[in-house]
Amino acid sequence: MNRRNMLWSAASTLGAALGAALGASSAKAATEAGASSKLKVVYHLSDAEKVNFVLGNIQNHIDGVGGPEHVTIALVIHGPALRAFHSAQANPEVSKRVGDFSKDGVELAACGNTMKAQNVTLNELLPGFVSAEKGGVVRLAELQSQGYLYLRP
Repeated sequence: MNRRNMLWSAASTLGAALGAALGASSAKAATEAGASSKLKVVYHLSDAEKVNFVLGNIQNHIDGVGGPEHVTIALVIHGPALRAFHSAQANPEVSKRVGDFSKDGVELAACGNTMKAQNVTLNELLPGFVSAEKGGVVRLAELQSQGYLYLRP
């Protein structure tokens, strides 16, 4: 066997072994996810121009899994996007969606640092919000450490 064929054979064997290991790992993760009560997902929103898009993604997610009882969702908002959730400035569609999400059990977390920067209190945000007092990025990391999958549309 020449050197090129030997290297190709070794690489193929290694690739097959890695593929089998990754496949087993994915199967194990899927089994463990199925064994737990429901999938946990955190959406990250900071861009003001993506507010409606992200809210639509969350609704599609809830609909796609058959309802809010089949998924645990958190939405962490910081930066310019938070302005869309100020009670005085929120458009009716955003207000309705936030109210629906709150009833569905979606955690709506507003970054405490952004609230200070925008000079807004929790009472001045749409109903249903909680404060991520340590900051939005800290809350994102906390949720990920609790097994939440991270999505930033």
